[in-house]
This record gives sequence, structure tokens and C-alpha cells, in this order.
Amino acid sequence: MEETPRKRGRKSKKDKNGASSNSQIPGDSGASMDPVFSIMDVEVINQSAPTARKRGRPKKLPPVAVQSNGVGHLRDATKRDTPLEREHGALDLVLVSPQRRSLRIPENNARFSPPPTDIKKECLGKVLPSMDAVVKVFCVHTEPNFSLPWQRKRQYSSSSSGFIVSGRRVLTNAHSVEHYTQVKLKKRGSDTKYLATVLAIGTECDIAMLTVNDDEFWQGVSPVEFGSLPALQDAVTVVGYPIGGDTISVTSGVVSRMEILSYVHGSTELLGLQIDAAINSGNSGGPAFNDKGQCVGIAFQSLKHEDVENIGYVIPTPVIMHFIKDYEQSGDYTGFPVLGVEWQKMENPDLRKAMGMTSNQKGVRIRRVEPTAPAFKFLKQSDIILSFDDIDIANDGTVPFRHGERIGFSYLVSQKYTGETAKIKILRNAKILEYKVELATHKRLVPAHIKGKPPSYYIIAGFVFSAISVPYLRSEYGKDYDYDSPVKLLDKLLHSMSQTEDEQLVVVSQVLVADINIGYEDIVNTQVLAFNGQPIKNLKHLANLVENYEGEFLQFNLDYQQIVVLETKTARAATVDILTTHCIPAAMSDDLRT
Repeated sequence: MEETPRKRGRKSKKDKNGASSNSQIPGDSGASMDPVFSIMDVEVINQSAPTARKRGRPKKLPPVAVQSNGVGHLRDATKRDTPLEREHGALDLVLVSPQRRSLRIPENNARFSPPPTDIKKECLGKVLPSMDAVVKVFCVHTEPNFSLPWQRKRQYSSSSSGFIVSGRRVLTNAHSVEHYTQVKLKKRGSDTKYLATVLAIGTECDIAMLTVNDDEFWQGVSPVEFGSLPALQDAVTVVGYPIGGDTISVTSGVVSRMEILSYVHGSTELLGLQIDAAINSGNSGGPAFNDKGQCVGIAFQSLKHEDVENIGYVIPTPVIMHFIKDYEQSGDYTGFPVLGVEWQKMENPDLRKAMGMTSNQKGVRIRRVEPTAPAFKFLKQSDIILSFDDIDIANDGTVPFRHGERIGFSYLVSQKYTGETAKIKILRNAKILEYKVELATHKRLVPAHIKGKPPSYYIIAGFVFSAISVPYLRSEYGKDYDYDSPVKLLDKLLHSMSQTEDEQLVVVSQVLVADINIGYEDIVNTQVLAFNGQPIKNLKHLANLVENYEGEFLQFNLDYQQIVVLETKTARAATVDILTTHCIPAAMSDDLRT
């Protein structure tokens, strides 16, 4: 059949099979384009010499997407290219109607610059100016030796990340500078390491603040600005110096979850962000930027498990700003306060009815109140907490957070500062009562940290007495200390509460074998309950009792109904020889002498 000529424009070309086809970019298969432009097709045209239509009004051109320096933006197609666009060879990408399903190459063979391949490129371009504020942190650590508390372990070095904030300060993770001997910082693109001073270490929130006295360090660098708390699916970019290279590394992802998280280093629960960007060793302390180049968090830990991939955690801005404001107000880090109660959910209707709650009342039941907490004067067991600072608490212990989200009411407590008060509304014996309760830091019977201090010890006749802490248990039983430690010590760690501010859990950590302690060699990490029938408050109390005792025998009452009896005069004489044999400088740590 004879071919019918087209009315306007060029004729369509035919292949060998007689099928018509339009010219396409080599390698293009007609598949869907980049996600940014997936809602419509793209045609490349030449705007330098527009041709007027023969009849009717000139065709009105739609807005054009221009790619310049890797960042897309829109402008009017009727305007000519700017000098910057001509210099980089940017082309006008005209957004055409959905009916057009192909890409035409312009007749004058203009250069083609493909559309962005990922929306993350746009976010990265905005983050770039803030990257110069990211620094590499070099730290030399000297950890205490809890098995031999009179000395320290061999020093080791580590590297992590940090970033510059206003006030000539640098933020990083607390575990990055824990037990530090020396800390140095290096800026991006610099070959100089600057000595840093540690201003504050927040163990609970895993944040540390540093500064540098050398003015040269602060030249040419703008501090990072903080952004608001991001929403779910917001893009985040983690910047830092992970293991595997000396240059800066960038990983991108989105916010996948926001909830109260367990902070491994601080053994606390605070607000945290879960992201799907890769966080590796060395990323600790590095900032997480949003698409505006603002810091929305600090990378601090990741989930390592065979069944999960790319789950990292970020300290959000509310926790960071709490740490900074706490330091600015008090000149030091005072910590995140707690209410000092253990509570039970009230989701069971029979339980609510038995506690005298009406159908429109919600809250949680108090199980125990810590004797050292200020709330001990006001709150009692079986009280129902209805609200905290006029915010109602649900039966599952949550409060409204943002649209469509709820969060544990401990978040409200963590937003307070040490020494501040909160209005607590409770239900007691079917009566509603209100109290203003002061908030204080958590006093643990088994502390989570010793806050940089050397461990305390006392030695008599080869018996080494120590105070239990989480670092002590980790040193003795490894990273799985919460499974491998003795059952009674674990019970004290998880469930016991301090009765006084200075109470400690004292144990016989080991026995340095000598003739005087024959038969006692197998005593390891056993709690000391009393000395000569007098209960032990703490390690210093025990040392004072033994040193000032003038009786004939020293008797220690241990857990599991064990007793240790030593002759006083012989025990003190043997202590001197044992210290000399094991090269121990003193029978007690310095803090016990004062």
C-alpha cells in the first residue's frame, strides 16, 4: 500500500519490518525514567533557535527542568540559558504530556545531560557546606583494671567522629573519649592534629563536649546548625570517619522509627531515632543531617544481628539540646532526672475496677518508689499516676507525641532538668491528689558507670574487697555479664534499690593466696553482708570498721551463710608481705583514706 505523507513535520522512518520508530538515545529501552520524573516523560529540545509555528498562536512551552551542578530546578522554557548553564552545558528538559512515550534527540545534536538518578543527590548537595565542620577524633584510652584495681590496663587508641557547634565547642560520643588519656582532633582536609580538652561527658545520653585552645583550629569553619526533630521517612545523611579510610564518608537513608530506645553505653532509656543508613565503627559521634544541611542527630550505635541489615540509631536533637543546656546552666553535666518509681500497666479492666478507677480515668499503678528519690515523700505503692504536668497518661504508660504517634511518659520526665519540679496527679483510695515533686538523677545500687574515677579497693590478709558496678561485672564476666554473672548479683543489679545515698554492694572479688587464708581460696565475687555482726553500708564503711577494730578476731559475714574468721594481729602482719609480693602500692585506694 502506498504510504500516506504526514501533514506536518518529518516523515516517520521505517525499519526493515515496516514498523515506524522515533530516534532514541542509545541504550534507552523505553522503560520508565528516573523516579524524580516518573510521573511524566521527558523530551530534549534546543531552545537556542526556536522556530515559530506557521499558523495560529505560538506554542506555549511548559516549565523546564534544568540540571546544573547535579541539582535540578525549574524555570520558564521561554527564557534563554544563563551564562552558568551555558558553561556547564546544561540542557532544557521539557516536561511533555503523558501521551508522548519517547525521547527525541534534537536535530542540531545538542549535548544531553541525563536527569538526576537519585533524589538523594539533591539532599547531598545541600549537606556539603556543613561537612567541613565534621572532624576526626583521635583518643588514647587507659581503662581501669577491675580485677587488679590498683593498676590500669594497657593503653590503646581509637578513632571516631565529631562536629563543631557554636561556642568553640565540639560534640562527639561519650564512649569515644571514655577513660581518655589524650584527645586530638583533625579537621577535614587538614594534616594537623590539635590537642583537645574534654569539658563534659554525659554517660546516660552518650554525648561528650570538647574544645580546642588553639585559635587556628577554629579558622575557616562554620559551626553546625541544629534542626527540628525529623518525621518518619525524612531523608538523613550520616557523615563521619568510619574504619576503612582517612577521608570523610557519607551514607544516606531515612528515619524508619522513633521511640524510647535503650542507650547501651548509658544503660538508660531515652528518645532515639532508628535509621536505615549504614553506621559502622568510627561513625560514632558523627552528625546526621537533614536535606537542609541541619544536624538532626548524632550517630551512636547500630544493631548487629544475623537477621537484620542497616539498622542504625541516632541521638535526636531534643536529647542533644538537653545536654548542651544542662552544661550551660550548671557548668557541668548533671544528668537526666527520673521520677524514681516503678510502675505497672492498667490495661486489665478488672484491675482498674479493683483500684477504684472510673471508666474515664486512665493511668499506671506504682509498684515501688525508690527510697532515695524525692518522690518517696509523696507517692506510695498502689497509687495511680493519672497525669504528668497536666498531660494524661494512658493505661499502657504512653502519652500523645505527634500526629498518629504515642510515646512512653518517661520522655516527659527526661525533658526536665535536675532539681526541677513536676505536677503529678494521682488516684489514691478513690481520691484525686496533686503533688509538686522534685526530680533528681537516678541513684543505682549497682551504678552503670564510675564516671572516670579509678575503682575503689581494700585489702586485708589477701582478701580484696571491691564495690560492684556494671563496668566491674563486664570486666569479670565479659559482654554477656547480664547472663553469666552470679544470680544474686544479677538480682541486685536488676531489682534492688538503694536505701541510702551512699549505699554500695561490697564483695570479696578475689583472695590473694597466702598461708593465712588457707581454705578461703575459692571465694570469688561473694557479697559481704556484715563485719562482726554490724551490717556494711559501703566499702569505706567496711575499711573503717576493720582498721579501727581492736578485738582478737576479724569476722566477715558473707552471702550464702559463709563466714571468714581471721586473727586480727596475724592478718595485719600478713597484709604487708602480701602487698610486697604482688607489687601493690597500698592496702586501700586513695578515696578510702579521706
